[in-house]
Amino acid sequence: MFPIRDHNPSRGTPLVTYALIAANVLLFLSYLPLMQDERALMAFYFDWALIPALISQGEGWGGFLTSMFLHGGWLHLIGNMLFLFIFGDNLEDEMGHLGFLAFYIACGIGAGLVHYFSAPGSPVPTVGASGAIAGVMGGYLLLFPKARVDILIIIVFIIRIFPIPAWIMLAVWFALQLFGGFGSAADQGGIAYWAHIGGFAIGLGLTLPIWLRRGGPRFWDRTDGHPPHPGARYRLSRSDVPIVRRRK
Repeated sequence: MFPIRDHNPSRGTPLVTYALIAANVLLFLSYLPLMQDERALMAFYFDWALIPALISQGEGWGGFLTSMFLHGGWLHLIGNMLFLFIFGDNLEDEMGHLGFLAFYIACGIGAGLVHYFSAPGSPVPTVGASGAIAGVMGGYLLLFPKARVDILIIIVFIIRIFPIPAWIMLAVWFALQLFGGFGSAADQGGIAYWAHIGGFAIGLGLTLPIWLRRGGPRFWDRTDGHPPHPGARYRLSRSDVPIVRRRK
């Protein structure tokens, strides 16, 4: 289950969102050849990734920033950029270009700090924009809880698309991060669950003053939990999305 789009086009061009996506893609392409040589790739990550054990020794502080623009493979990159593309534009509308950029970087660095404190002795390099993007998702949840998001669900050979309120999708996602965070060792590699949890909480907290300035609960009353402009009208619905079954 993963989101493929929301129904809320931005009022202006989300320049920062597009620029962040472009930066992540271009940087990934720049070191993609290193993935054919594990030793060269690990040397690259040692210089630019977030490595908690190095931080504990007083080194590698730049990794809190640079790791946000590195990814471990195509699926890692595409998944993160899809989430940023879906949720970033409306938040950039509300915060402005520079405000959103500062918010994104703050969420990413904050997520890295949470990950560090969850496993300060880990020698495993950590890369990915997911902590910062988790912050974007936290802010989106606070400002637009009822915005519709199209979810692609794949069950064996059945594929369906369902529009659901954003709060349901984001609540399920956050619950999965909590389950993974408490159910796995943070210093063993894999998914940085605590970075996701921290980024989400930091993004929600940083968005709280904006929500309060707009009236808090009254903002939800005025907008019904949607972005304060007309949403896109898609023809897809439960009744007309085809079911695809693969037969042997």
